Amino acid sequence: MSNSVIQVIDGFLANIGRTVLALFESIGQLVIFAALAVSHIFRPPFYLGSFGRQLMHIGFFSLPVVGLTALFTGGALALQIYSGGARFSAEAVVPSVVAIAMVRELGPVLGGLMVAGRVSASIAAELGTMRVTEQIDALTTLSTNPMKYLVAPRLLAATLVMPILVFIGDTIGIMGGFLVGTNRLGFNGATYLQNTWNFLEADDIISGLIKAAVFGFIVALLGCYNGYHSGRGAMGVGRATTNAVVSASVLILASNYILTEMFF
Repeated sequence: MSNSVIQVIDGFLANIGRTVLALFESIGQLVIFAALAVSHIFRPPFYLGSFGRQLMHIGFFSLPVVGLTALFTGGALALQIYSGGARFSAEAVVPSVVAIAMVRELGPVLGGLMVAGRVSASIAAELGTMRVTEQIDALTTLSTNPMKYLVAPRLLAATLVMPILVFIGDTIGIMGGFLVGTNRLGFNGATYLQNTWNFLEADDIISGLIKAAVFGFIVALLGCYNGYHSGRGAMGVGRATTNAVVSASVLILASNYILTEMFF
């Protein structure tokens, strides 16, 4: 084998090695950052004002996008299930399948992705701008821990409010399926609701809410991490915002599979 071929192979393997090492380094930094942030949640002082603002920002102002997403998803799901079930004379399963699919999977996942697109980007941009303008350094100078003041309230607020958002989204999604089922597919309203209630179990709802809490933590964590470690300048803030949304979305989908394996 010639020296040139050996050099090409060596360079290729070296690039793979650097990529893998960089990946593990990023994972390690993220885990350390998450551990520090969680530890600050339970230690005083507690910034209740900042926590309340984040509840409003992450929770209340995310209701429209989560509600609309759930409404149209529930309606489209009812149409698709009816169309597929008609091939096997199983149209009656529409209410139960819509409800189970919404509370187990579509509600938490789509809600998490919508909030990731809105909240992760917002948090990353806000903290990235504070990093560029040296406001985070100023907090340290004023003896205020940035992790406790900036990161911990966002993590706690997102983890607590996300199950509420998903529960509301599940309800709206089921009502979207109800509206389509009764107005477009000819279902009796009382029968539709009764079938939904009969086939929906507490474990389905609880598993979806636990997923929502995990997704809320992921959304806030990735937004805070990328913003906190943002590069300098407008390009650095833009890159941090993009990385926050992409990494949060991928991690939500990956963790959803893991949690589904655990629950079911």
